[in-house]
Amino acid sequence: MAKIAGRNGALYMGLGSAGTAEPVAYLNEWGVQFNTDKIEVTTFQDVTKTYVAGLPDFQGTYSGFYDTATAQMYTASTDGVARKFYLYPTNAITTTYWFGTAFFDFSIDTKVDGAVEISGGFAAATASAKVG
Repeated sequence: MAKIAGRNGALYMGLGSAGTAEPVAYLNEWGVQFNTDKIEVTTFQDVTKTYVAGLPDFQGTYSGFYDTATAQMYTASTDGVARKFYLYPTNAITTTYWFGTAFFDFSIDTKVDGAVEISGGFAAATASAKVG
């Protein structure tokens, strides 16, 4: 696969009551972190600390601009319901994405000299997977 620009990235999420995933409007950034717990198992006579791998984690962030026509991510962050999500590095290639369900957070920042911006994070509620 070739290198791609991020300008066609997308976050789809189950925003409505039907739970079907739809694109989140006005986002300009998302990221995911894949971390694995490291459990220290250092013993006597080891020359360095040693570790074994624990469970993998899947968390992410998003940001963009406030949409006055929708509740955007607010409802998802306050109702305690895990939401379906799909993360596309580029929506021009619909066969490569991450998916699962997650719990979302939401923040809004308003400045006198800037656009109203949103941001937040999410953490896996179920196993998340990469396709493609």
